[in-house]
Amino acid sequence: MSRDRMYRLWQLGGFQVPRKRRRKRALPVPRPEEPRGRNHVWGYDFIFDRCAKGQQLKCLTVVDEWTRESLAIEVEGRMRSGDMIRTLERLFREHGAPRYLRSDNGSEFASRKILRWLKTAGVNTAFIEPGKPWQNGTAESFHDKFRDECLNMEWFRSRAEARVVIETWRRHYNEVRPHSSLDYRTPREFRTHLERANPGAVLK
Repeated sequence: MSRDRMYRLWQLGGFQVPRKRRRKRALPVPRPEEPRGRNHVWGYDFIFDRCAKGQQLKCLTVVDEWTRESLAIEVEGRMRSGDMIRTLERLFREHGAPRYLRSDNGSEFASRKILRWLKTAGVNTAFIEPGKPWQNGTAESFHDKFRDECLNMEWFRSRAEARVVIETWRRHYNEVRPHSSLDYRTPREFRTHLERANPGAVLK
């Protein structure tokens, strides 16, 4: 079979293979507030996709930078400050509030409503510098995996279906998928190890 025919069949079948990404070796640049323990720094950001019918998917991701645990992936078509605050309130109740929240300084994350609420909750911001996404490297790395292993591999017929599939992937990421940065443990195993080794040793 010729290469051209194989490529046409591959396109018709809609086959996809996770793209191998070349690792970019950036110079070691200090970033605001390096994480020093669980609940010290959380990173949050948006990633976008579309359903088969063209509906936009706007996903708010929240990751603990120390444990690499995906705390939430909220899937909506649009997301306002109030929606973000409700998600963070739920996570604070479930996990405790972090000391810092890392993000870019885009309009959603630097809105007055968000900043006032974070100040009331006793949480500091750790904005990255403009044009330096590597300072939010944990969230960027998570988005690469989320894109390659879930968004690019699935065909969502609706937002409701996307929420179910994405939540299933998030649980797999936390509970099944080992991470080389965690000595080949899952984020959940790493968190359990920390809690057993140092009960109550959570930075707040």
